[in-house]
Amino acid sequence: MSDIQIVPSPEELLETAAGAIINLGRDAIRQRGRFALALSGGSTPLPLYEHLASGKPGEGLEWDQTHFFWGDERPVGPDHPDSNYGQATRTLLSPLNIPFRNIHRIQGELQPAVAAERYQQELTQWFEETPPRFDLILLGMGGDGHTASLFPGTQAVRETDSPAEPWVAAVYAPRLESWRITFTPRLIKSARQILFLVTGASKAETLNKVLYGPFQPEKYPAQLFREEARWLLDQAAAARLEDH
Repeated sequence: MSDIQIVPSPEELLETAAGAIINLGRDAIRQRGRFALALSGGSTPLPLYEHLASGKPGEGLEWDQTHFFWGDERPVGPDHPDSNYGQATRTLLSPLNIPFRNIHRIQGELQPAVAAERYQQELTQWFEETPPRFDLILLGMGGDGHTASLFPGTQAVRETDSPAEPWVAAVYAPRLESWRITFTPRLIKSARQILFLVTGASKAETLNKVLYGPFQPEKYPAQLFREEARWLLDQAAAARLEDH
């Protein structure tokens, strides 16, 4: 059964998501001495990052014990406007003065296959578990049902049980005519907590199919995590879920 929470407005979603992150972070630091957080790209989480950096929401979390990773990245340098790392730096990391040693970015300026391989190596060195186990992975969902850079019809969506399956992959998205570097389903499912943030009426129809439609992850990749994840939705995104 999916863990679904619907809140009335995007503003309340920010408060709820921030509270969840702070509580998970405190628990992780208390239990393991550090908080391993993988951030989501795209536009949806940016208000959340600004909210966390604004003062009160982030109080009580030891940010110097929080380590930041990214679930996916575009094939651009860190200063490019489209860089997921760059967007998070401007809205969250710089305002909070996060130490450089706590920031683990994907090197999007490299060839995608090289960037994916290097990021997998970094995860292997940093985490003790195999596969790496994040305390929290933040995810969003696109209007086509993609999440991270797991796009419909791409090879990365086809998960296997093979131990040789990578944790980070370079993916070509034909619809975007672009490469991406992304966590694979195997890595995402290993997280202690997966939190989806979905907002807006434009995603309501797809979200209904993702959560309650026939299981077709090659068509709707976010379905891969519908049972494992916590889904935090605003009322507009949840509008088509009324029958359930």
